[in-house]
Amino acid sequence: MTTFFAMRSLRACLLVSSAFVICSNSVFAQSNITLEEVTVTGTREAQPKAEVSTTISSVGEEEIQNIKPQHPTEVIGRVAGAHAAITGGEGHTMAIRQPISTSPVYLYLEDGIPTRSTGFFNHNALYEINVPQSGGVEISKGPGSSLQGSDAIGGVINVLTRDPSLEEEMNMSLEYGSFGFMRGLIDYGNSWENDGLRASANMTHTDGWRDSTAYDRQATTVRWDHFVDDASSVKTIFSASNIDQETAGSSRLNRQDYENSPTTNYTPISFRKVKALRFSSAYETETVDSLTSLTGYLRWNEMEMLPNWSLGYDPVIYKTGHSSVGLMSKYRKDFEPMRTRLVVGADLDYSPGQRDESKVTRTKVGNIYTSYTVGDQIYDYDATFMSASPYAHLETSPTDKLRVSGGLRLDAIRYEYDNHLSVVTVGNWRRHDDNTVNFLHLSPKAGLTYEFSPELNGFASYKHAFRAPSEGNLFRSGKAADSIHLDPVKVDSYEMGVRGKPTQDLSYELSVYYMSKQDDILTYNDGVNRYQTNAGETLHKGIEASIGYRLTEEWKFNLASSYAKHTYEKWMPSTTVDYSGKEMTSAPRWINNATLNYTPRLLPELNLEIEWVNLGEYWMDEANTTKYEGHHLFNLRGAYKVTENFNVFGKVMNLTDRRYATAASLNGTTEEFAPGLPLSAFLGIEVKF
Repeated sequence: MTTFFAMRSLRACLLVSSAFVICSNSVFAQSNITLEEVTVTGTREAQPKAEVSTTISSVGEEEIQNIKPQHPTEVIGRVAGAHAAITGGEGHTMAIRQPISTSPVYLYLEDGIPTRSTGFFNHNALYEINVPQSGGVEISKGPGSSLQGSDAIGGVINVLTRDPSLEEEMNMSLEYGSFGFMRGLIDYGNSWENDGLRASANMTHTDGWRDSTAYDRQATTVRWDHFVDDASSVKTIFSASNIDQETAGSSRLNRQDYENSPTTNYTPISFRKVKALRFSSAYETETVDSLTSLTGYLRWNEMEMLPNWSLGYDPVIYKTGHSSVGLMSKYRKDFEPMRTRLVVGADLDYSPGQRDESKVTRTKVGNIYTSYTVGDQIYDYDATFMSASPYAHLETSPTDKLRVSGGLRLDAIRYEYDNHLSVVTVGNWRRHDDNTVNFLHLSPKAGLTYEFSPELNGFASYKHAFRAPSEGNLFRSGKAADSIHLDPVKVDSYEMGVRGKPTQDLSYELSVYYMSKQDDILTYNDGVNRYQTNAGETLHKGIEASIGYRLTEEWKFNLASSYAKHTYEKWMPSTTVDYSGKEMTSAPRWINNATLNYTPRLLPELNLEIEWVNLGEYWMDEANTTKYEGHHLFNLRGAYKVTENFNVFGKVMNLTDRRYATAASLNGTTEEFAPGLPLSAFLGIEVKF
């Protein structure tokens, strides 16, 4: 009987790893391009990167296994123009062609499937995914393609699952480190006849380096690939995460405590508990010139939280959650004339959710909130999100060297809101009556790539994207007199760049972008009432560079660097305050990451890496009066293969024990900083069976 991997070789594209493929049996095998890297995010299937008209960067499975990240920031930071910072536990902010923020401007995927519904965005999406045991991470920078929907303004982060293994294997690792860090990972893979299996489990605990910042995490990912025949397959994925975290946020300190007592935590009473389940099954059938794909999915998540960032001005405790059923359908047809490819499809999502929120009375001793009691209920509502999104994408090659693409997506979105409490039109916690909100938005894109030579290609693109307001924007009004009539935030992006591999030892990618955001949501005070309104406009422009160079047989160098400027073009939060023309807060111009790897020729079992992480200075306030000076960090990693099946690994983070901030802001006249991890060390062993 045909074996699992033999059957895979008969398909048009054999998946060698989650981020790289070898293509055969397709009209695309006629391409002359020798830039070998392939991406799967842009069109939801394998595509030569040299024919992608936008910047998509990846961190592969092998690199993630070498990094052994305690936090997803260690992975994201290796991509030019991308920066993630720790907010607490495995929580994170994100900055991809945007300032560092928790804003809902990114689309998070697992094997191409959104981890959450658009209506219930969570900026901490990566802690709902088992990144340390993933098969790679692809980041599409800037607005998503016509195949993506709302939220894909700043970028698309696609975490890929690992393929089943050719033969039965089991990997186990144990890791211990500073501040009570402990983690156990176990991974099993096998294949037989027409089936392949990969199952992973992640159990992590840390006491936290600051007061009351412990967290526990359990996560699992199971993937089953089944090949029905030589042309059809079913890929089924089950993912689950459970996070129990003290302190739901970064707990910023005044400058004196930041510099002299960084372990202090002003908000030890806060917490976050998250549960997430996802199940999907993707059926694909392929011929020489076509592919049909149907992916059904189920999602469920729940989050209970006492947020620390609002204890001073809006103390609440709440539980939110939503479940989803959805379908992603796609049909691709290839035509011989001009290597034309047509992709059409539609995405359907039905996601009922709810919010239950109550006031909190807190006790404060000095700067520290020491206890709380739960008071009156202020929100209790159901919000059901529904969307239907047809799309079309076309690629063609008028000449052997030129490839042109274009696409269009229509998103029809509907919220049904059911308020279980009374209507309130004044005060700090206003509530709308039952209502229905609809959005209809068209998102076009166009792009081209050109092969100057087999070692060099260029690309250019225009993309339009949008972000529909989430349920919290629309129905949790707070002090806003009207929040239910918000429009989507819109973005137009222009990008061009070159990719090259002049020698086997050198590769590079350089891109420039210009992106404008309109109808951004800001809170406006007219002297009587506060309103949430679509009155903000911002401008984002920059240049990004990625370079990989093997200096010698023993030394390898990688650089990811970006320079950007983010400005308020129109930003008036009140009748007397105008920040238009100012630079945006938390928007460093420089973001850099460089690694130098050393593998001794006489001791190839040893690998060492030194990493430089640089974040440039940025404004801490909208008026541009106070700056955070930025920081330089150094990390050291190493691994030694004792035997073929036994490895020892370790790392030292923040090698120079530098005091730095993961976030910095000006609150009135008080400078506030979230201190970053000090000097810390981690050591582990890995056994393979």
